[in-house]
Amino acid sequence: MATAKKAAKKPAKKPAKKPAAKKPAAKKAAKKAAPKKAAPKKKAAPKKSGAKRKPNAAFMKAMTPSAVLAAVVGSMPIPRTEVTKKIWDYIKKNKLQDSINRRLINADEKLKQVFGGKKQVSMFEMTKLVSKHLK
Repeated sequence: MATAKKAAKKPAKKPAKKPAAKKPAAKKAAKKAAPKKAAPKKKAAPKKSGAKRKPNAAFMKAMTPSAVLAAVVGSMPIPRTEVTKKIWDYIKKNKLQDSINRRLINADEKLKQVFGGKKQVSMFEMTKLVSKHLK
């Protein structure tokens, strides 16, 4: 009986785990997505040497300034680009650009009328306000 007790005391060995069965290769191939096609590379456009850009016709159209704006840029019809250049020349000549924040323009009496009574405007707001005075 002693041998029977020893055998009873030992824990029964668990059967070793079998590795999972491998799936057939045909099923794996079916699950994989079709290989992606490589996107065709775009060729860089050759740079044009010496060719100048053509200005937009809308910007080059001569516009007539209002009487208020004419006091700053003159009364002759001129393109928008020239109006902006002349206003900046006026601002620099009269030192109207804010010394601390250079993006702001301090209006004098002539520019205050153009800016709709505002004492100070940003340079981006200035173009919007000036365009109201062009026809």
